[in-house]
Amino acid sequence: MSVTEATRFSDLSASPIRPLSQAEVKSVLSDLKDWGREHAAIARLLGEDGPLKDFVVAAFTLSPYLRDTARIDPGLLARALAEPILPAIKAAIARARAAWRPDDGEVTEAVLMTRLRLAKREVAFLTALADLARIFDARRTTALLTALAEAATSAAIDHLLLSAHESGKLKLPDPARPSEKSGLIVLGMGKLGAAELNYSSDIDLVVFFDPMADVAVDPSEAVETFSRLVRRLIRIMQERTADGYVFRTDLRLRPDPGATPLAISFDSAMLYYEGRGQNWERAAFIKARPVAGDLKAGEAFLKGLVPFVFRKYLDYAAIADIHSIKRQIHVHKGHGEIAVKGHNVKLGRGGIREIEFFVQTQQLIAGGRVPALRLRATEPMLAELAKASWIDEATARELTDAYWFLRDVEHRVQMVCDEQSHTLPETEAELKRIAFMLGFADTAAFSAKLVEVLKTVERRYAALFEQEAKLSSETGNLVFTGQKDDPDTLETLKRLGFERPADISRTIRTWHYGRYRATQSVEARERLTELTPQLLRVFGESKRADEALLRFDNFISGLPAGIQLFSLLGNNPALLSLIVNIMSSAPKLAEVIAAKPHVFDGMLDPGLLAELPTRAYLSERIEGFVSGARHYEEILDRLRIIAAEQRFLIGIRLLTGAITGKQAARAFTHVADLIVAAALNAVLDEIEAAHGKFPGGRVALVGMGKLGSFELTAGSDIDLILLYDHDGDAFESDGAKPLDNIKYFTRITQRLIAALSAPTAEGVLYEVDMRLRPSGNKGPVATRITSFAKYQAEEAWTWEHMALTRARLLCGDESLMGEAEDIFRAVLARKRDTAKIAKDVAEMRDLIDQEKPPKDIWDLKLIAGGLIDIEFIAQFLALVAPARGAPQPEEVMPTADALAVLGAGMMDPNDLDTVQKALSLYTEISQIVRLCVDGGFDPKEAPAGLVDLVCRAGDCPDLRTLEAEIRRISKAVRKIFQATVRA
Repeated sequence: MSVTEATRFSDLSASPIRPLSQAEVKSVLSDLKDWGREHAAIARLLGEDGPLKDFVVAAFTLSPYLRDTARIDPGLLARALAEPILPAIKAAIARARAAWRPDDGEVTEAVLMTRLRLAKREVAFLTALADLARIFDARRTTALLTALAEAATSAAIDHLLLSAHESGKLKLPDPARPSEKSGLIVLGMGKLGAAELNYSSDIDLVVFFDPMADVAVDPSEAVETFSRLVRRLIRIMQERTADGYVFRTDLRLRPDPGATPLAISFDSAMLYYEGRGQNWERAAFIKARPVAGDLKAGEAFLKGLVPFVFRKYLDYAAIADIHSIKRQIHVHKGHGEIAVKGHNVKLGRGGIREIEFFVQTQQLIAGGRVPALRLRATEPMLAELAKASWIDEATARELTDAYWFLRDVEHRVQMVCDEQSHTLPETEAELKRIAFMLGFADTAAFSAKLVEVLKTVERRYAALFEQEAKLSSETGNLVFTGQKDDPDTLETLKRLGFERPADISRTIRTWHYGRYRATQSVEARERLTELTPQLLRVFGESKRADEALLRFDNFISGLPAGIQLFSLLGNNPALLSLIVNIMSSAPKLAEVIAAKPHVFDGMLDPGLLAELPTRAYLSERIEGFVSGARHYEEILDRLRIIAAEQRFLIGIRLLTGAITGKQAARAFTHVADLIVAAALNAVLDEIEAAHGKFPGGRVALVGMGKLGSFELTAGSDIDLILLYDHDGDAFESDGAKPLDNIKYFTRITQRLIAALSAPTAEGVLYEVDMRLRPSGNKGPVATRITSFAKYQAEEAWTWEHMALTRARLLCGDESLMGEAEDIFRAVLARKRDTAKIAKDVAEMRDLIDQEKPPKDIWDLKLIAGGLIDIEFIAQFLALVAPARGAPQPEEVMPTADALAVLGAGMMDPNDLDTVQKALSLYTEISQIVRLCVDGGFDPKEAPAGLVDLVCRAGDCPDLRTLEAEIRRISKAVRKIFQATVRA
């Protein structure tokens, strides 16, 4: 539909979207009826059947956020129905820009915040409806959202400058136009700079000030004055009030954010970029644009940065570094299918970020010589790249179409609940919502289109980097025959990135001599010889290439045969990349492959990275593998083999970014649940065969700690409690070798611990910890249900009740599990003395601080404001919820989900948001670290590839930035912990 100033929603000839369900339709119609009592326009809409009514009803069934917005202010919907769309949005943006003006008396910060939030609500509401109606396309949506962000930021800056002027901190040249000649430079980065903001975007800002503008009354206080101003800017923009928020605001793209103030002087910034600026910062500044403050000073600053961003000569040397900017994405060309459910359309394979990097890479290489390649926005840049013959017209056209399609998908994901998410839902029902919002008839049609687009992007992106690789390096001499090293080969190895070329040459000669079983056949050696140049090139690209190649050597030395593997690697570059990735970043996984080459078989499954490791998926594989076992030891061996394989494959998905740390935690827990259940069944059969059944005997296993809350990592041990019961008048089992009740159930527990943790040729299943049972290590290993109930009611300490908030029944007798569940519920439902619980929790945290101080900032569990603080917040709230009349989670769930339930009624929303963000950050990093290395993460000792993975997990460009972010967020969490527990 062509859009004019007169276009209205009533111009719709048909609704482009369909409602989620008839039940939702009824609910929306009921709301509209209520709102129509006070708004004639809404009443008229209800009274007339037609495309407009169909559209509004469908939109509100699909987007809870839009419906809630209309519920808060039905007048918004009434105006939307009555007025032309574009003038209404432009008027709201104009109101936002003028919000600072003290026309009717003083404008306080609270008044400004309210004005901006109301303008944001109107623009977001109208823009979303117009976008869903296909009146606006994504180009117009992003432009209007950007205009709002600029207006709001400019208004806030004008207000703050005027406030500083009136308080005597600044002397402005013209208080009626505070920003002009103020020397305060506010640059919009990323999508704000490129005028491509997404629907629920945060805004990336960088703030500089020019001391030469001479506006600071005391120049020695300029940094503090402007930094305080920026802190207030962040509060104005992102603090959640009854009216919502304006934009989440991020200032981490400034120079060295962990060590610099929020506002930096013009000269300091220039010195930094000229002396220490990195390639990722060059890429970031391609899109930089003055959006508020002194716009002329901003333009002058960016002009001064041009030589830093765009080098004079063609910059192929930057390519490897550009690759490292792309840490969040892991391209595996052709390796497996792309999973639609749970796919991240921004950072995932074939996503928006790949298109942006496709463009930016070439801008960094050639922008210094070709000024036309310095544009900020993605679509015009693709056109310019085609015009300058850097890419062909077909590529530009395909990527442009893909870009806007993916932006549409991203917007729909965000319109559902106004969340800054880029990840598609993992359930069919929620995916249907997105498909309907995009106008598709069903999820199958949407999925087919999405996969087609993602594969197009992936193919074009991969082809670009293949071409760059050819341009920037040729392999050179590689000769590994004879006894002596070939000098040219050593030179080539050095050039490829190996620090000890003689050792590498000797290792490869070993392969050629057929000293390993995998290289004994002529065919295997021929395949390996063909593969060697590619192998060396790919290994050479990884940091600490020597270590990685020697791990690969260790791997093939343990293989029973090699021909199939070498053929596969030769024909499948993605698999080769995966192997190199493991060898260079995950020593622990490399050791698993070397010790148990059979786990490698699972990597050959083409669906590996596409299939989410759900409980059903894992159960099918584990049961299928164990079902053929004939006796006890064989069952346990098969459990060890399949557990190692499935944990390894979950690790591979995590390593490659196919699943998140949170998804990996759940998957590792599912594996443990299924393995423990199978082991318990085998143990019970074995005990019954030797000692018979115990009259009325029932057993149930309780998972505690991270096992209970679905938060296991690759290296987690498991916390268990075994509960039992039996007939009151029974004294011994009925088998050939009867045992009394204590011995019988103790024997079951001991056999189970041995089955899970005894080291065998196939390894250990899990280290088992049973210290969370009543009386800990002093108590019996098996606990009768009546004793357990009595202990919890009369003797348990506060920390034991905290542990009980994560107690989950794993397997065993259904009736006993039900009884145990009732006990847990009764204990947790008790109304407690909040002050006493708070005191106990605080003392316990202090004790941990004293007895187990954190080793360093990377000890995410123990640092102040780390994982323990967050877990304690959740457990404390769970225990005091009944006394405060707040809802408790109905079942055991991950800490993040438990916090969402408990925090909704007992925490400040901003605090809850901060804690959730911290938990997500810690989870992603911890999962990767525990997967790749034993012990903690030590940046000095960590494999280079692991450092990259940790940065990817933390969504930061480098370790310094990530460390600063951890320090910032942990400090905030510690304050929240203290405030919550005190409260």
